[in-house]
This record gives sequence, C-alpha cells and structure tokens, in this order.
Amino acid sequence: MRRVLSVTVVTAILLASGVAARAIGLDQDRADAIAELQALSESTRSAQMRTDHLDGAVAAAEEDTAARAAVLEVRGAFVDEIAALGAAITGAEGKVDTATHRAAAIDAQEVVLAERDDPATVVAATATVHSLISRVGEDVSTWETAQYAAPGGPANPSSGPEGFARVRAALDRVGGAGVGLYESASCAGGTAPACANSNGFIKYRADIAQWSTARLNWAMAHELGHIYQFRVWGALTSSQSYHSMFGGDAEFLANCMAVVRGYPGSVGCDASQQAWASAIWVGTVR
Repeated sequence: MRRVLSVTVVTAILLASGVAARAIGLDQDRADAIAELQALSESTRSAQMRTDHLDGAVAAAEEDTAARAAVLEVRGAFVDEIAALGAAITGAEGKVDTATHRAAAIDAQEVVLAERDDPATVVAATATVHSLISRVGEDVSTWETAQYAAPGGPANPSSGPEGFARVRAALDRVGGAGVGLYESASCAGGTAPACANSNGFIKYRADIAQWSTARLNWAMAHELGHIYQFRVWGALTSSQSYHSMFGGDAEFLANCMAVVRGYPGSVGCDASQQAWASAIWVGTVR
C-alpha cells in the first residue's frame, strides 16, 4: 500500500512538473507572440506613415503639376500678344516714341517668366501687353492723322511725290476726294497693299503706286468702301442680311461696293448683293 501511494505521489509530482513546464512554455510562447505582434504592429504603423507620406508627396506633386499646366496653358496667349506688340512697335518706328511701351513689356515678360503656379498672374500680364498694343496703335494713328492732314499729304513718301500723287488721284477718282491718304507699310504687318482706318483715312503700301490704273482704282474703291462701312459699323455688324448675304465678311462687301462704283476686282457679286451693297454708300443698312 505504501508503495502504491509512493508511486502515486511521484506520478503526481511528475505531472505537476510537466504542467508547470508546459505553463512556462505557454507563457514564453505568449510572450513571443506578443513581441511579434508588437513588432508587426510597429512595422504596420511605419508602413502606414510611409504610405501617408508618399500619398501627401504625390498629392503635392499632382497639385504642383496641375498649377504649372494651368500656367503653361495661358502662356501661349501672352506670347502671341508679345509678338503682336513687337510688330506694332516696329511699325511705329520713326513715328512715335515707344521706349515706355518696351519697358512695360519687359516688366510683364519678367513677371510671366517667374510665375510657376498662378495662371491669373499670366492672364493679367497678357491684358497689360494687349493694352500696350492699343496704346501704340492710338499713338501711331494720332501721328498719321497729323501727317495726312498736312497740306500736300505726308512728307517724303517712299513712293515719291509722283507715286503719292498717282494714288491720291485714284482715290479722288473713285469718290474719296475728302478722305485722307497716307503711305505706310503697316497694313497687316506689311502683307496688305492698303487698308482703311476707322479714324477715316486710308494707308497704302508704296509699291501699289506702280499698279495698273484699273487695279489701283479698284484698290482705292475697295478701301473707300471700308471707310463707309465704318460709318455704319454697329448697324452693319448687327444686320442679319449682312451675315446671310456676305457671310459677315467686310472684305467681300467692300469688293461688292467697289463693283457698284464701277471698279470690279477679281471677286464677283450677284445683282442682289450689289443692290444691298449700294445702300452702304449712302449710309443705309438694309
């Protein structure tokens, strides 16, 4: 009996030792699992922080890219206005002082070159340059008006006194005796042989003084037609008939007006178009 009890006690002790050892092992496993979980949690938190940082960096980069794209989108208009101002200043050489206009344009260019984020800044600079073009044009028009108002026409035209007299005679012949005439290479940047100004005078390029009489008469009748168009411009551009019959094209209408005066060019007009165009000569828009 004592032996059986002894065996039982030993067995219990062994079992208890096994349970204790097992418990210690489980505690260690639990500690290891917690440590691993903490490490994983820290790793996840670090990864999330990196992700948040990357997301922020990407968002900032996208915003910066969008802003730069918006600036680039409006820069084209600014470049066009600068080119137009350059042409206007070139045409004004020898007539008016454009130093102030040039300085203002340079300031506007520097602002645009420095701008990276705000398209409104570029738009404002574009408007500034556009206003400079208008001011140069106004200054030149004032100078030209004074020139053609002088007795005998402008001084020293490059077409010579005879050339000017020939163009003047053609303009008088087609009905423009009271209209000022001035020699200039500024019409459409020099690409057009002649043009009419809304201030009431006509400019011509020197070489047309050598044109045939018929062609020169047509050119002056055409430009004189524009002078008469300017006198009724508001009513003209609002006219449905003008748009339906002439496509809203003042050049086509001027050709038809020249035909009515008896000076046809290369563009023909039908009877209804001629009848409509004839009214402009007497200050009427049908």
